[in-house]
Amino acid sequence: MWSLAYTLMDPCRPNVREAVNICQVAGVKVRMVTGDNIYTAKAIALECGILHTTETIEQHAIIEGRDFRNYSEDERLKIADKIVVMGRSSPTDKFYLVQALRKGGHVVAVTGDGTNDAPALHEADIGLSMGIQGTEVAKGSSDIIILDDNFSSVVKVVRWGRSVYANIQKFIQFQLTVNIAALAINFVAATSSGDVPLTAVQLLWVNLIMDTLGALALATETPTDRLMKRPPVGRREPLITNIMWRNIMVQAFYQVTVLLILTFKGNDILNLKHDNTARANKVRNTVIFNAFVFCQIFNEFNSRKPDEINIFQGLRSSHLFVGIMSFTLVIQVLIVEFAGKFASTTPLNWEKWIYCIVIGFISWPLAAIVKLIPVPATPFLDYFSLNN
Repeated sequence: MWSLAYTLMDPCRPNVREAVNICQVAGVKVRMVTGDNIYTAKAIALECGILHTTETIEQHAIIEGRDFRNYSEDERLKIADKIVVMGRSSPTDKFYLVQALRKGGHVVAVTGDGTNDAPALHEADIGLSMGIQGTEVAKGSSDIIILDDNFSSVVKVVRWGRSVYANIQKFIQFQLTVNIAALAINFVAATSSGDVPLTAVQLLWVNLIMDTLGALALATETPTDRLMKRPPVGRREPLITNIMWRNIMVQAFYQVTVLLILTFKGNDILNLKHDNTARANKVRNTVIFNAFVFCQIFNEFNSRKPDEINIFQGLRSSHLFVGIMSFTLVIQVLIVEFAGKFASTTPLNWEKWIYCIVIGFISWPLAAIVKLIPVPATPFLDYFSLNN
């Protein structure tokens, strides 16, 4: 008499193993919490790449829900970070794990589809429910609904989330540089000579470049593969990093220095000594305004890659960025050459246009050199904290 026994196991969905690997490279630790027994859970975790056969599985990496549940709160807090696979778990175990990880300082994202997953989805920093198999209760408790029920979509969430965060940082770096430079130039000039080189209308145009066009150009950059190779950002890490402060200070110092030199010595440098005073001052102030705008145009390219020397990488695919830069350049030429009464400018000859372009262009090699300078790990503003 022959008997045949066989078992069935649902295979992992296509691309899940690749998605798990991308998450792990990005510094996102993937943990599996399931109601299956511990042996089935381990097999699935190995197939999906959550566990690796070559690694030494440390104590508590694979655990049953009842064991975790029976620990005290302090014990759960100690071992939560080690857990990779939890089998035979209940919704309460999932909730306790999320709670312990958050108390340990982690940023926690949870996926779930059932009504019982609602507490864990609500407790997590980011709750992701399933759009096809998920219940309405789960969807209501989540922050993001995965429409295709595929774990690969989590990679897209991480990718776009990091892209938005990075784009905000790019815009802040650009905006602070413009603000510091414009404020310093007008303040020093006003307090020393009683005259400001940048008029209200010119500052309005600079503000339009900075707030509207700059935001559109930098905030719409598409995600890159490099974003998924960066470590995650902690919940208490500053938005303005030391790398950004370094770039802001150097570029602002360069702009302020060059334009203040033009403010006080511009008539001699630009060979305007033979013109009448009113004409010479107007040409000088137009050069200062034009050079200042070109500094922002060139520096906006620097802001695309705050920590990379190659600022042109991916530029071909950034059609909106290129379009906005081209539009800004055309409008600047029209303002200088044809809007004299409105913007208090005067047409410039080709030599002075070259001066302005060169002043702006220098920010490119300057940025490349500065990016070679290492920055300390301690956040810049912590040096000024009263607690230190």
